[in-house]
Amino acid sequence: MKKAFAAINKYRGWIGLFLFPAVHFYLLEAYTHNGFTEVRHWSQVFNILLFELFVWILFLLLRSVKAALWTEGICAMVLGLANYYVYTFRSLPLVPWDLLSVGTAASVAGNYDFTPTPRVAGVVAGFLAVFVLEGFCKVDTKKWKWRYSLPAALAVCIGTASFAGVLQQEDFQNRHMMYNKLFTPVFMWQVNGFALTMVMELPYLAVEKPSGYREEEAKELLASYEPSDGEEQGEEKPNIIVVMDEAFSDLGVLGDFESSQEYMPYYHSLQEASKTDPNLVTGSLHVSVCGGNTANTEFEFLTGHTMAFLPQGSIPYQQYIKQPISALPWYFKEQGYETYAMHPYYASGWDRDKVYPLLGFSKLQFLGDYGGREYIREYVSDRSCVEKIIETYEQKEAGKPMFLFEVTMQNHGAYSTVYQDFTPDITVKGTSSYALATYLSLIKKTDEALASLLSYFSAAKEPVMVVFFGDHQPNDTVAEPILRQNGMSYRTLTEEQTKLRYQVPYLIWANFPLKGDVWNADTSANYLGAKMLKAAGMKLPAYQAFLAQRSERCPILTSVYAAQSGGADETEEYKKLQYYQLFDMQEKRR
Repeated sequence: MKKAFAAINKYRGWIGLFLFPAVHFYLLEAYTHNGFTEVRHWSQVFNILLFELFVWILFLLLRSVKAALWTEGICAMVLGLANYYVYTFRSLPLVPWDLLSVGTAASVAGNYDFTPTPRVAGVVAGFLAVFVLEGFCKVDTKKWKWRYSLPAALAVCIGTASFAGVLQQEDFQNRHMMYNKLFTPVFMWQVNGFALTMVMELPYLAVEKPSGYREEEAKELLASYEPSDGEEQGEEKPNIIVVMDEAFSDLGVLGDFESSQEYMPYYHSLQEASKTDPNLVTGSLHVSVCGGNTANTEFEFLTGHTMAFLPQGSIPYQQYIKQPISALPWYFKEQGYETYAMHPYYASGWDRDKVYPLLGFSKLQFLGDYGGREYIREYVSDRSCVEKIIETYEQKEAGKPMFLFEVTMQNHGAYSTVYQDFTPDITVKGTSSYALATYLSLIKKTDEALASLLSYFSAAKEPVMVVFFGDHQPNDTVAEPILRQNGMSYRTLTEEQTKLRYQVPYLIWANFPLKGDVWNADTSANYLGAKMLKAAGMKLPAYQAFLAQRSERCPILTSVYAAQSGGADETEEYKKLQYYQLFDMQEKRR
């Protein structure tokens, strides 16, 4: 026994080098789930190998077991903690491109509750205990020469890159029971483990060209949808005001529940009125995000592109839009409109201050431009946003039409935080969820702001159209009590049930009869722009004309759902046109 202990003591540095990376892996997973039982067997092996390779690179570079283990351990502790909070607040795990969103995340971090749960505190304590043990791990590297250790580190780096390439191969993934469906990122992370999932998602940082794609063919296809010179348009161009309201949704789509008072009475009255009112269209808008990533719904509406053809979890505003691209604001600009983008929060969020001009917006207004604003919790109220829209309309040049796009903030999370200046006044029978009460009470205030907006413009002398929709539903913390009352749980939703979490209300209203063959119908954010233009009686630019035609056969297309009656060829056409517009089309804008 003494000899065994002596051997362990003598080689404790080497033993720690092989043992503790596995401990780091299981501790990282422990923030949210049990890596031993929930991560698939082969995936556990591959995660541990990734941790081993990383620590060996550090060891060869730092030439200290203790420093290498501590560096990797701190990375695992911090990344695991970040993943825990991102999942808690957004209902989605970290993905590689979230690193591009650090600034946006930091700008709203102060509004969330970061109080650690007992589980989180226990995992952090586990890491700290492991760091103490790792402090005893030593290997004598005094005689090691850099001319040997650096090439060795390079060799391990190459080996790691090669191993990552193997892990990214679909055949290898299928043989080893690795879950590779980006459609369900939460389940993918839970059964594959954090590190392996990140490696599997890395190839999606870049978008591959569609199969059989040729730029000239895409250009010709797009040109075939150009409106003819003989097409006529209404004499007076309507002002168009679009409000994408933060987290505005009707959780009634998830199932029945009884609230202490109606949470969106005005919108529900509009739904009923739209059955006979020629000035109004309502329906459900299907989006590609839930609980966060607002910018993706913006992207789909303003460009007509769909997240279905882009990597799950990617943020086009931050990853792909680096130059002017074809979008609705450019079209309105060409039609003689003044184009406004308004958002009552920081300009840097989702890089909007950089992206909006590339989409064709001329006038940008952010938080500092909202004078005399009212706050609800820590965000500018929707009522103040309506007042700002009205003020902008009244100050514009008479007779010159405006296209105004407003993204609100009032209903942004977190919903569990208690504020002295805000008391929820709506409760739900059968649950004491403060987050749900907060959310429904906020939606009621949005409903009141919407009524005020339409009331004002119903008396406007110029023709005005208002398009109003939510960007996504709130996170799982809010939705879970309603799901539970209807025999569901966010952790075990079927594919059909998952679709319900990606529906928000929309309306198109005007102070004149809507044009074209528009009707109450469900659609998706990528098609809403074309529907809006048709309702306004305006010419559709080529891409929007293509989308209008395609929406007749596939009225809904998101990253999680497609309602399609046409063939695959039409989807391929859409992919090719989107790739051309987003990556190959170089339009000069003034």
